[in-house]
This record gives sequence, C-alpha cells and structure tokens, in this order.
Amino acid sequence: MAEPILEAKALEVRRDNSLILDIPHLRVEDKEVLALVGPNGAGKTTLLLTLALLYTPSAGEIKFEGKSISYGKGLINLRRRFAVVFQEPLLFDTSVYENVASGLRVRGIRGRELKQRVFTWLDQFGIAHLAKRAARTLSGGEAQRVTLTRALVLNPNILFMDEPFASLDPPTRERLIRDMERIVHETKITTVFVTHDRSEALQLAHRIGVMHQGRIIQIGSPERVINYPADEVVANFIGIESILPGRVMVFNHETFLVDVQGKKIEVAGEAQVGDEVFLCIRPEEVTLLGSGLASLPSSARNTFPGRVIQIGFIGPYCKVTLDCGFPLVAYITKKSLGILHLDIGREVVASFKATAIHVIRK
Repeated sequence: MAEPILEAKALEVRRDNSLILDIPHLRVEDKEVLALVGPNGAGKTTLLLTLALLYTPSAGEIKFEGKSISYGKGLINLRRRFAVVFQEPLLFDTSVYENVASGLRVRGIRGRELKQRVFTWLDQFGIAHLAKRAARTLSGGEAQRVTLTRALVLNPNILFMDEPFASLDPPTRERLIRDMERIVHETKITTVFVTHDRSEALQLAHRIGVMHQGRIIQIGSPERVINYPADEVVANFIGIESILPGRVMVFNHETFLVDVQGKKIEVAGEAQVGDEVFLCIRPEEVTLLGSGLASLPSSARNTFPGRVIQIGFIGPYCKVTLDCGFPLVAYITKKSLGILHLDIGREVVASFKATAIHVIRK
C-alpha cells in the first residue's frame, strides 16, 4: 500500500481534562478528497485544524509524507505547504489581485510569474474581471471565491476547508460547489473538508468520515456509507428517516421476520433468532397507495395500513410521516400527493421490499 500523504495515529485533543478528540488511526491518501461530516459539536473542525497543524494535539502522532511532525521551529515551513479556508472569507482591505498575490509575495515570488499565477487562478474561479475591485465591495460568493483562489494559487500539498459553502445562498453555493468539483478533479489536489451537509460530501468526496462525539464512527466511499451505515447515528445523519428497533423472531433461510412494536417486518438476509436489530428504511423505498388499493400486484414483501400524521415539503418532494403501528416516512412527488388526496388523518397503505431494508445489529 502506498504511503499516505497525511496520517494520524492515537491522536487526542483534550480541553480542561476532557477528551474532545479521539482518533486511533486516520489516513489521508494522496490526491483524494476526504469529507468529515457529522452534527454540530462532533469534533470535525477540531480534527481539521489539528491535521492542518493549527492545533497542537494532546497526544498522538501526525505524519506528513511518511515523516513524523515535530512541533518546533520548523513547523512554519510545513504549514506553508498547507492551505486553510474557513467558512467566513478573511480578506485584506485591498484589491482582489493583491489579496490573491499576498501569499506568493510572502514566498518571494515576484514579477511575471506572480502575475501569471494570479490570473491563472482568477480565471479558474471565473473572477478575473474582479481583479481591480476592492475586496470590501464583493458579495459573499465573490469573496469566498477570492479566498479559495488565494489558497490554491500557492499550489499547496493539502487544501483544508472548514464549512466553506455554509454561509452562501443556495444558488451561489451550488455554482461554487460545481466549480470546486471541477477544480479538484482537474488538479487532483489532496483535500480535506468539513461539512454538516451530506449533499456536499456526496458531490465532492472520494471518502466520507462520519464523526460523533470526537470520534470517526464510520469512514468509506460515499456509496458504502450511504447504503451500509455502521450504526443508527450514521443512518440518521445520512438521511434514513425510519430507523426501527426490533427483535428477530423467525429465520426462513433467505429472509427473517423482525418484531417491531408488534408488527412483523420481513427482511432479506440472515440473522439469528433473538438478535436485537435496527431496521433502516430509506423514505424513497416506501410506496404509498390509497387504502382501497392494497390488493394490487406488488413485489414488496411488506405491506402495512397506516395513517398520515404529518406532511412536509423538501424541494420537489413531499415528506409523508405515517403511523403504521410504528413510525414510517415516505417521499412522494407533489403530483402523487394530489392523486392520493393525502391529508392529515388520511388512511393509506405503505409497502416496501424486504431487500430495501438495511440491518444494523445492536
């Protein structure tokens, strides 16, 4: 296995004798984009700033390009090989051009090379026309583009970003994320970024690390984390709305029955009778029918009558929460909402396949 560009072992950060970060082992591979996700207070930013050498760990070791980092006089030279971008743009009160050029000047770059590098990266982010503008006159999206340009013009070995899109309005955010997706793909710059928005992680990252209470509780490809959450905390964060605790009652070779609040749910796979499990059912896997249509042909092994207890709207979809003897959430289109005449208290039939359920063992 190739040497990782950055590696942490037995990493701990303590504050007031409380352990707030506990990372037994973490590898950041060269040219990969790693997203650190999780709820507020999970330790994401603390880990990012520790890896970026802006926080000193209480214990453990960080290696860069295979060499252990010593927190002494040489640390400033290592920090210059990294770039850090924060949620709020931090710009000097001067022009866009001078902001982007500032780090290059510190590194002794002058003349034609400086100008060429500045305008190359201004072009990458589509802001070359703003070169003479005063930074204080920029919009939030423009200011964040300048901040990212100033970081990347330095050709850092690793780019660290802490919630870089969080303060932007949705259209501005979406455009900037698309540009970042293109840039990290083209440049193959190693990137570690923090977000609480799973859609950002899915769009940009090669791997996702889910954090909770200062620990990484699951790390892997977006597909692996989304489809096979390791525990109920991960399942909840990645958007699985129905997480149902139950006990395995019967195993029938290829499927098993789980008792959930007195209801029997059939699940594809293997399990031992008596196992305590969580059943994870994604809302898009749940189909709703009118209460008189339950006898229609279907490949779904699980069909339950239910009552609508809540309706919400998420973009083009409707989030329908049901009481089926257990709570169940379905996403349907607004057109389907009208066709089914759904309203609070309406009786419906919910169905989902045995193969659509992800099982987490307690």
